[in-house]
Amino acid sequence: MWFTEAAVGAGIYGLVAGALVPALIARIPEPETAEAAQTDADLPSEGEPAGPPEAATAKERYRDIAARRGLRWQAVLATGAVSALVGGSLGWQASLVIFLYLAPVGVALAVVDWRTRLLPTKLIAPSYAAVIVLAAFAAWTDGDWSPLLTAGWGWLVAGGTFFVLWFVYPRGMGYGDVRLSGVLGLALGYLGWGPLLTGVYAGFVVGGLGGLVLSLLRVVDRRAYPFGPFMLVGALVGVLVGPHVAAWYA
Repeated sequence: MWFTEAAVGAGIYGLVAGALVPALIARIPEPETAEAAQTDADLPSEGEPAGPPEAATAKERYRDIAARRGLRWQAVLATGAVSALVGGSLGWQASLVIFLYLAPVGVALAVVDWRTRLLPTKLIAPSYAAVIVLAAFAAWTDGDWSPLLTAGWGWLVAGGTFFVLWFVYPRGMGYGDVRLSGVLGLALGYLGWGPLLTGVYAGFVVGGLGGLVLSLLRVVDRRAYPFGPFMLVGALVGVLVGPHVAAWYA
């Protein structure tokens, strides 16, 4: 009963929050120079070779993305669905607030990364502070501070894994993916090791299989497609399936 009510309540919240996604995208500051654009993204996501500085300024502008026809209702449906799934999985527990924050932000990041193959730091960096504050609030509400420890481990495991991959082969992964992995690692780690490891692993599986299918359908270039949306889908899988995986192993 509680899980059903939480799913409905979170879904209604997601429908409202999703309507704000275009405005959130439009508020991302555009890099003023080619050098700033490269700093904002560092390297294109997943397989995009590093190009000349001029290439960074050729990307689609954020306000143009926000003004695309149909984006608002698509964001409403996506955010509503994600929020409902998370609410149904977590129920009315304090950790739900972390993922209700991440739902519209994640949809906005997925849209931006898909359109530009860039994950803007100016949207990811504040999310670190927001997730940490919300995680501390959830721990205080529950009277249990131990999830903050696994949240920290989540940041180290997820962020460290992606950093190593970027360091070994920087042309195969954008540093924006590394930044995003830390935020997702914090959130998933708060839920425990099952959601964390499942979410990280699912991101690679979904990214690999999804990229293959989309490349075969000629939707994306196999050598240059955004990985951020697949990371976000993987994180959702971690929330939904991770606890069951952990219970199965236990």
